[in-house]
Amino acid sequence: MTNSSENFKRLLRKIGSGQHTSKGMTREESAEALRLILMAKATPAQIGAFMIAHRIRRPEPQELAGMLDTYLELGPKLTSKDQQKPPFCFGIPFDGRCRTSPIYPLTSLVLLSAGHPVVLQGGKRMPIKYGVTSIELFSSLGISLEGLSIQEVQSGFDTHNFALIHQPDHFPLAETIITYRDQLGKRPPIASMELIWTSHQGDHVIISGFVHPPTEEKARKALKLLGEENLIFIKGLEGSIDLSINRSCITGQIKKGEFHRIILNPHHYSLHGDDCQWSGLDAWKKDALEALNNKGPLKNSLIWNTGACLWLAGKTNNLEEGIKTAQSQIISGKAIQTLEKLIGWQKDQFSQ
Repeated sequence: MTNSSENFKRLLRKIGSGQHTSKGMTREESAEALRLILMAKATPAQIGAFMIAHRIRRPEPQELAGMLDTYLELGPKLTSKDQQKPPFCFGIPFDGRCRTSPIYPLTSLVLLSAGHPVVLQGGKRMPIKYGVTSIELFSSLGISLEGLSIQEVQSGFDTHNFALIHQPDHFPLAETIITYRDQLGKRPPIASMELIWTSHQGDHVIISGFVHPPTEEKARKALKLLGEENLIFIKGLEGSIDLSINRSCITGQIKKGEFHRIILNPHHYSLHGDDCQWSGLDAWKKDALEALNNKGPLKNSLIWNTGACLWLAGKTNNLEEGIKTAQSQIISGKAIQTLEKLIGWQKDQFSQ
């Protein structure tokens, strides 16, 4: 075995030696382990064993921080230009959605229309859910974001405040893990890390989805180790950042180093209703365009989610103001105009 394989074996022994003797890795060891995986310096047997062992014992905060260190080192990087507002960076499950209609692409457009940059990331359909992806959703609206270079993405971010990091195009090293995700049939700990990673360097607001409260707590501690200060956590639909309009919503906010639990109830703002179920891209496109024109079954969800994002991120003084801002961007036509501008930019990119 190579020296790298021997080093990886040491890390595998540490987390995979059983309930009573296994130990958490240090931040540095976790960073090393993921680096060896991404660089294919560990054997396939070692990588599979590591992923399942790490899933069983669950990653600790310093381990998540180490994994983030490696992604920040090896992954793509975006920066803001001078005087650009800190972007909203959305942490969404990379394996997509398959039960409920996504709202976040529309939330992104309304935020953009109000002058707030947005950074998204994801890939093609991947295990274990193989749900609909960001690329597919934006493509259905007329914005094809696949095949752009990282320089083109940066240029679009500079010009239009919007960026989507597409893993196959911009982080091919991470694509090597997908085969293992499929063969194991379970989300590996790297899926938890993806929810709190952003390619954006500098000041930003990270909004991360979660399902289980322990996951949120570990994510908070991991991001604290990285010095991240502006954080929002949402127990959203299918682990996403999309708030339900059918029930009270659990959110968390880091403000001035303090964590605040916030429960949001759409009934209090006359925005309650049924969460739309996923029924395919054609149906979603129709509903999405209607919502951007202030009508249809996704209208209340869009207003609710955008208003909550604005308030939780400190962009408005209260939730009512956030909701009014969202409504004004839609009613004025600025949201749909933002979509049209992005379609025009995308067409210019591919015509060059």
